[in-house]
Formats: sequence, structure tokens, C-alpha cells
Amino acid sequence: MTIITISRGSYCRGKEVAEKLAEKLNYECISREIVLEACAEFNIPEIKLIRALHDTPTVLERFQYGKDRYLSYYRYSLLKHIKKDNVVFHGLAGHYLLQNIPHVLKVRINSDMNHRVQEEMKRANITAQEALFILKKDDEERRKWGLQVYGTDTWDSRLYDMVLNINSLTIDDAVQILYDTAQKPHFQATQESQDTLDHMEKTAKIHALLVEYSAKVNVVVDGDTAKISNIRKDQKERVEKLVLAVTGITAVHFQEPFAPTTGHINPYYNMI
Repeated sequence: MTIITISRGSYCRGKEVAEKLAEKLNYECISREIVLEACAEFNIPEIKLIRALHDTPTVLERFQYGKDRYLSYYRYSLLKHIKKDNVVFHGLAGHYLLQNIPHVLKVRINSDMNHRVQEEMKRANITAQEALFILKKDDEERRKWGLQVYGTDTWDSRLYDMVLNINSLTIDDAVQILYDTAQKPHFQATQESQDTLDHMEKTAKIHALLVEYSAKVNVVVDGDTAKISNIRKDQKERVEKLVLAVTGITAVHFQEPFAPTTGHINPYYNMI
């Protein structure tokens, strides 16, 4: 059982690779479905969630944690969905959100800019110069988002187990390479890696439940105990009831805020 996440830029043919790979492996192929699931479960507008996952946070949002709530909902929906394994995910932010799960095969698909420009010209019926401007702007937005939210450039090869340039390969070549790699023992789920995924999903669920109470809430799950900080005193009784309703949690401890050890603030540092 394996989980594969494919990161891609616009018109890099990553969607085609993902769909053909899922068909060859007989896996589920998902992307926008996670957005729709998060929107339905938490009753949020799709456009706001997509912007939270794509647009660079504004200065005001960074101070007010404006996007944290949407990212929390999305993270939980993704982790909950992939728990069953045998999934190819080519949606937004998978390479960040699934980074710490050992049996996830993380892939980046790149393509030549000239090819991407041609595809954008066809789609939007625009000039090559206009298409190039749009693609560069989109790439830069994604890079800035990753740097500001996670402190890592989405083009950083260290995020991935494999980076494939689709210009040097056919779609079928890329699919075969990934198919063979997915069979490797390292990418098969073990009890330990499944426990890691279960722990992350449980932590994400609690965070999603509490982010309405405090955008800066910290959640650490230790066994059957949830350690919570940044919750007001008058909220603690309601919060404790919510958290104790989560399967596997039998105790709740409220703590002083946890301070990250680095200069970069990662809104999910407490959920790893």
C-alpha cells in the first residue's frame, strides 16, 4: 500500500501522469476532491480555500493568521482521505502536508517553459508574451506561498523523492518509472508509518476543531493525551469536551504557548 503525491506547475502534464499512473496501479486518483470535501465538511466557500492554498499571504493576513483556518481544514481533509492508502494525489500542497509520512512517494513533474507557453496560448487564445507572463506570475505565487507558509521553495528538490523532466520523457516513460519506484519496499506502508499517519490525522482533526476558537491554537498529541495551548480560560471547558470526543483521546492538558525554535513561523509546526 502506497501513497503518491505529484507536485506540478501549470501545463507540466502532471495531471496526465497522475491519472495514467493511478490507472496502471489501480489506485484512486484525487486532486480537487479534497478541496470539495473540506468545503462541504466545514461549510466554507471554495474560492476562499483555493486562495488560501495558492495566493501569497498579505502582510495583514500574516499578522492575523487569516489563512490558517482554511489550511487547517484542508490538511485534515487530505490526511483523512489518504489514510486508506493506494492513492495518487496531484492537488495543492501535498508535497508539504504529507512530507513527514515515511511511505509517501513525493514526486515533482517539470516541463519546458516553451511547451507550457504553447499550451497556455491554446487554452486562453493569447499571445506568447501574455502566456509567458501568466505562467511566470503563477510560478512565483506558488514559490512565495511555500516560502512564507513553510519556509521552503516549492522548486526545492529536497522536498521530493524524485524530480522528472517531462520533456526528456514521454508520459508513458514517466508513468513506468513511478510505477516501478512505487513497488520499492521503502514506499510500502508499515505499522510504524501507518501509526505516523494516524497520529498526524488525529492531530489535524483536533486542530481543525479548535482553530475557530483560536487561529493560533497549538496542538500536540502524545499517546492518548492532547496538549493544547493558546486557548482562553473561558473556552477551556467547551474545548475539552470537543477534544475528548475525538477517538483515542482520553485526556486534555492545557499548556503555556509553545515557541518554535526557528525564526520562521510555520503554522503547522505543532502538528508534526
